[in-house]
Amino acid sequence: ESFVPQVIKSFIHSRMELVRALQGSADARAELDDPLDNEEQLTEQLDTLPSLCRFQLQESSAYVLSLFEPCAQTYSQLLAVPEPCPADVEAKMSECEGMLAWLVYIIGTVLGSHLTPSSNSDAQQLVDAELTAIVLQLLSLLDQPSHVQKRWAHRSNQHLELALIFCMQQFRKVYVGDQATASSKVYAVLKERLNLADHMAVLSVLVNKIVANLKLRSEWLDITEKTLALLADLSSGYSSGKMLLKLEGVHFILANHTSAEFPFLDVAANSRLRTTFYSTLCKLLFSDDSTLKFKQFMAPFTELLTQLREQTSQEAFQSPNVCKALIGLLRDLRGVVSACSSRRTYTLFFEWIYPDFTPVLQRAAATYYAMPEVTTPLLKLYAELVYNKAQRLTFDSSSPNGILLFRDASSIVVSYGNAILKHQVSAGADMYAAKYKGISLCMLLLTRALSGNYVNFGVFALYGDRALSDCLEVTLQLCLSMKLEDIMAYTKVCKAYFALMELLMRNHTAMLVELDTAVLRHICASLQEGLKSHEVAISSQCAAALEHLAAYHYRQLADDRDTRLKQQLANHLSREPELFSSQLAVLLNLIVFEDCPNQWSLSRPLLALILSNDEFFKSWKASILAQQGNNLERQQKLSSAFDKLMHEVQPNLEAKNRDKFTQNLSVFRHELKNLF
Repeated sequence: ESFVPQVIKSFIHSRMELVRALQGSADARAELDDPLDNEEQLTEQLDTLPSLCRFQLQESSAYVLSLFEPCAQTYSQLLAVPEPCPADVEAKMSECEGMLAWLVYIIGTVLGSHLTPSSNSDAQQLVDAELTAIVLQLLSLLDQPSHVQKRWAHRSNQHLELALIFCMQQFRKVYVGDQATASSKVYAVLKERLNLADHMAVLSVLVNKIVANLKLRSEWLDITEKTLALLADLSSGYSSGKMLLKLEGVHFILANHTSAEFPFLDVAANSRLRTTFYSTLCKLLFSDDSTLKFKQFMAPFTELLTQLREQTSQEAFQSPNVCKALIGLLRDLRGVVSACSSRRTYTLFFEWIYPDFTPVLQRAAATYYAMPEVTTPLLKLYAELVYNKAQRLTFDSSSPNGILLFRDASSIVVSYGNAILKHQVSAGADMYAAKYKGISLCMLLLTRALSGNYVNFGVFALYGDRALSDCLEVTLQLCLSMKLEDIMAYTKVCKAYFALMELLMRNHTAMLVELDTAVLRHICASLQEGLKSHEVAISSQCAAALEHLAAYHYRQLADDRDTRLKQQLANHLSREPELFSSQLAVLLNLIVFEDCPNQWSLSRPLLALILSNDEFFKSWKASILAQQGNNLERQQKLSSAFDKLMHEVQPNLEAKNRDKFTQNLSVFRHELKNLF
């Protein structure tokens, strides 16, 4: 009881002393690390605090309050000093901000450690309320435009802002949302201390702070990022999302979401955050069923796209202003689409964009193909648009929308793909940024479109429509334009490539068989390389892709009819006899000699490969036996293990037979491990 308060007080006192030391000479600053500039270090220092405070919460909070109130009062007085401020006043303000930042972080850490309001005693809730009240009192002082103008450029002020967002985030976790109750003691104290009538009034204070940060502190990426994360978290909870829609501040954001009100949208460093901003806003917007509100929300985008559509001159369409507007627009629209989580909301967006504005996007792909700043958000937008998450792409049986969507996406891939294949990347340029990232997004887009289950792809061949064949052809050319070692070197490219190959092998095997032997050999070589990958997901995908191809080959061999595809496969094998046997050798070596965590996945293509390459399997078995030299006992045990592998396995690929082979393989592998 006596030591814990002393430890807590010593820790807090040391943080205050650190702030003073950092305000000292340049030499002192050079020697000291400021944890407020290092999130990892800060978290590490605050982690143990809640467990200590739990034992002496009343005493600890009283000590924090005794430091906070005089510091806040001094800070308030210093802010009132007219400009230009003397250097000693500036230094004192920075010192106050540093101290307040530490105290706010400590308060936030204590608040966030209480898990849920129901797990807190009344006394604990009253302490939380007192701590929350003094933090909320700071907000109105900090967000006065004259004070923001005076202090926004100082790093100490940014530390304080980040601390406040952290504290509000911790308060949200415990006292706002599905777990929290409006009758919590915290709200009663806040009503008494700050005249905040109820939980809605407190939520309104949080929203006003979010709006103030987005309007007044647009230059600082870390503040904007954490502010948007707070807004996203508040809107993602079912009950907190519903409560937000009752607030004036939220309706203000939904009605005025452009850069005129929120200048952070125009800051280049914040461009990635635009997607998050619009995704969050649309989650709130879509919780209301009103079609009219959606049209009103989309009005600024409608106006901008109409202006772009009317740009008849190619020179005007290539101007820097149009380019900048396009980049922002594409990121914003991706945010809107990502928030469409139901058939109703997706249809609203699709009917808004197609066919009125998709020609603008087609033109952008053709014009700006060599500018990743435009093509990356454009391809990401289409990859999101064709993505059938939560079955949102469910059109009526009489609707052609699924086919129209695929044709539109296909023309984007074909236009971009053909242009980027001819484009020469300058020497020394980053190949991933300039080319490979765009190719990986084309592969992701095609994978999502082909696996979405909203298009009957047989229709295209039936009616002579080349949308599917052109898209597949261009995407394969893009794949072939990358070196195999480059595919394996870039994680995102690697994942997109093997996901697409697995899908094509599963659903479009006939199309792959009709490719040139050299192309098919290249694809098989890449799958062989993927099998050896240390990434379990990638080696499993490659095994699944091989399983589809090997099973297709075996079925063609077993078919009595002399089909065109059977002849095509025979031609491939006459030119490349080791096309399948080399895959079998790699799989056997992996399963027998290496410790692979995904044995089941790797075993799936093995049976089809053994059945269609019986001679090679026998020769591989003979070579393994021959390697045992004069050790007759080991040879006999090894021969017996091989016999057991194919015991009761029939020459077919029925599910029951495959399962039997997989069981035998587990026993075979276990016996070989004991032998070797």
